[in-house]
Amino acid sequence: MDAGFLGIAELVEAPSVAVVVDVMRAFTVAAWAFDQGAEKIVLAESLDEALALKARHPDWVAIKDGPPAPGFDMVNSPGLLRAVDLRGRTVVQKTTAGTVGALAVKEASLVLCASFVVAEATARLLRTRECDSVTFVVTGDDGRADEDLACAQYIARRATEAGTDAAEFLRRAGESRAAAELAGGVRQGVHPDDVALCLELDRFLFAMVATLEGSLMVLRPCAVPSLTDEASI
Repeated sequence: MDAGFLGIAELVEAPSVAVVVDVMRAFTVAAWAFDQGAEKIVLAESLDEALALKARHPDWVAIKDGPPAPGFDMVNSPGLLRAVDLRGRTVVQKTTAGTVGALAVKEASLVLCASFVVAEATARLLRTRECDSVTFVVTGDDGRADEDLACAQYIARRATEAGTDAAEFLRRAGESRAAAELAGGVRQGVHPDDVALCLELDRFLFAMVATLEGSLMVLRPCAVPSLTDEASI
């Protein structure tokens, strides 16, 4: 598999296959939302669009980065979200980097959104779909966020080498600037467990696939073959 690693601003055309990585915290939060029962996540282009969608669909759950704000139900924190019952609900998510990265590759034939909590499922989906060329979108810090790059590199390695050890990649993510800012209270809308939850490897067994549904980019969980099933493919 030919893997490339680009920041959002470096995307000049839609890749065939894109894996959009946001570890701290958009796509860790998204995975938790699905585990809590969410049916789908609409990735909003702006805060105004998120609020407009919420106004049209009052039963939807709107999530944003940073501190709480009028019109939004939740902030972008896995530690806070894990206690919320989202069974059957639609979530609208707008974040600084992750949702922006996914929308930047919305024309790709396959868009996966990923973090460490769905790393193996994401790598397995790339293997089972026999993806020859994959662009990993490193969303944080203009493509330099080490937690996102480490996760992207780990998934790329796992897609071709099933025995890859995650320890070094997780160490890099844990020592990243984002982890320090979350742990140090620099960012708002944070739970004390957020960093640990973002570094929890393969907590969930699904990948997350984003597709255009009408004018909206919609993220849904995707079951992947088990190791036994994959071996027989």
